[in-house]
Amino acid sequence: MSSRIAVLASGRGSNLQAILDAIAAQRLDAQVVAVLSDKPEASALLKVGPAQRWARSPRDFPDRAAFDAAIADALDAFAPDWIVCAGYMRILGPAFVARFDGRLVNIHPSLLPLYKGLHTHARALEAGDAEHGASVHFVVPELDAGTVLAQARVPVQAGDTAEALALRVLAVEHPLLIASLGLLVSGRVTEQAGQLQLDGHPLFSPLRLDCAGQLNR
Repeated sequence: MSSRIAVLASGRGSNLQAILDAIAAQRLDAQVVAVLSDKPEASALLKVGPAQRWARSPRDFPDRAAFDAAIADALDAFAPDWIVCAGYMRILGPAFVARFDGRLVNIHPSLLPLYKGLHTHARALEAGDAEHGASVHFVVPELDAGTVLAQARVPVQAGDTAEALALRVLAVEHPLLIASLGLLVSGRVTEQAGQLQLDGHPLFSPLRLDCAGQLNR
């Protein structure tokens, strides 16, 4: 039976579209059962049918915990096997993370542990880095601090702007996310207390995406 994936998104949903395209092309044995957002106007929501959408504004809730509880209850109702944060711009609270521990992954536009949080491309340029990229990691309560499963790297080029670098990173984000989800939905990767295992063997450093879109040790 194909894995049930729920996606949290705040924007246009380009990573969500990559997931949907991979499923349609039979490159990912999964189904997207829900898209949930903190932005009712997010265009990502339009990529699935009305019955698969949930969106509320955090402003309509008394506090962060109340919003987190509402989105967590909505998620549970869709019964996902995996929850993917794909351009979800809101920090998830400890209670939410604990509720879905081990099933919650995020794609972040930097080579973690570098540049947690926002403005990653500009920060990489300011630091004079020779390469930049994206990471898929498990979610923990601390921002962008969970165990990294896989990374894709791109060279920083002379004269790069943050916008140009962001476009090159986005181009590797999609194959990185699909390859990572392939390992997760097949059961080849498991996570326990921050330790990853691939095919039953400990994984001590992130897998790396090659030019063919495959993940290697």
